[in-house]
Amino acid sequence: RLRQQQQQQQQGPPQSERAREAAKRAEYPIRTYGTKVAWNHLHDWLILMLLVIIEVGLFVIHPFYRFVGKDMMGDLRYPMKDNTVPLWAVPIYSVLLPICVSIFFYYRRKDVYDLHHSVLGNAHSALRSKTGVLAGLLFAVLITAVITDAIKDAVGRPRPDFFWRCFPDGKDVYDKWGNVVCHGNKADIKEGHKSFPSGHASWSFAGLGYLSLYLAGKIHTFDRQGHIAKLCITVIPLLAASLVAVSRVDDYWHHWNDVFAGGFLGLVVSAFCYRQFFPNPYDDDGWGPYAYFDALLEELSDNNGDGAAQTTNQLTAHPTMGVHIVNQTQGSKGDSDYGPSSRLDDIELGR
Repeated sequence: RLRQQQQQQQQGPPQSERAREAAKRAEYPIRTYGTKVAWNHLHDWLILMLLVIIEVGLFVIHPFYRFVGKDMMGDLRYPMKDNTVPLWAVPIYSVLLPICVSIFFYYRRKDVYDLHHSVLGNAHSALRSKTGVLAGLLFAVLITAVITDAIKDAVGRPRPDFFWRCFPDGKDVYDKWGNVVCHGNKADIKEGHKSFPSGHASWSFAGLGYLSLYLAGKIHTFDRQGHIAKLCITVIPLLAASLVAVSRVDDYWHHWNDVFAGGFLGLVVSAFCYRQFFPNPYDDDGWGPYAYFDALLEELSDNNGDGAAQTTNQLTAHPTMGVHIVNQTQGSKGDSDYGPSSRLDDIELGR
């Protein structure tokens, strides 16, 4: 037994650790695997385009104009203000920023599967195909956007500044049923019925929440080593999303529960999309997508098959060589610990 322990120490780290290190060093560049990845996920990209069309349609149509009486105006008289975070900035920090981070990790590891899944985030064939951040991110954001705008149009809740959108001159008018008769700008009135849920909050938590999960897996935040710096890096995207959500209340564009619902929606969708491609961030293999390990196993299987064929050819070329298995009854304790079976195991393991 002591002899076995000495041999294991000479071999270095256990095979599981060596396999994990070898997996981290494996490369799957875009030049070699990019076309195959895109072709295997063609239907996912078509669905992505369909989501874009649906989102444009939901943005263009008019929301439900719900009843707004005079006694309801007490919570809708907040002043109209400009956006602290403009609309054009939302896709920049919620989509482009995570893509830049995934590209950075791609150039460090040359893994097209990780790059694809991290951006696309599809929910169909991540376990079987060879693709990972691009997919998950785009699907997380677009699914969140479609759900958010669908609810906005269906609910039609007035914004906190609805009074000044409806009556910019301050003179309120109501019909015989007590409903408002707006005479303001039509675009402002239309936008004034899209309070619930907050689009800024849902987009922010969808994109930056996905980025937070991605970083947690990449930098091994939950490696049980107690590195607070890693935890802080993981929390930064969530903090940024929270500040954007708070700004929507400060600008009087949303009620607090609009922001809470939007943030919760975005975070849940981002978590679902992330788990379609990646293991849990706290897993030992949480740094890579499922498809990466599938590709690695396939490559190792092919290599082992080639090695087995070469071994068969060598045995065929030397028919005089044989393999003798010696059956031996158990003797002393020392012989049973390191007998012929142990030596055979050493040969099979390449010791």
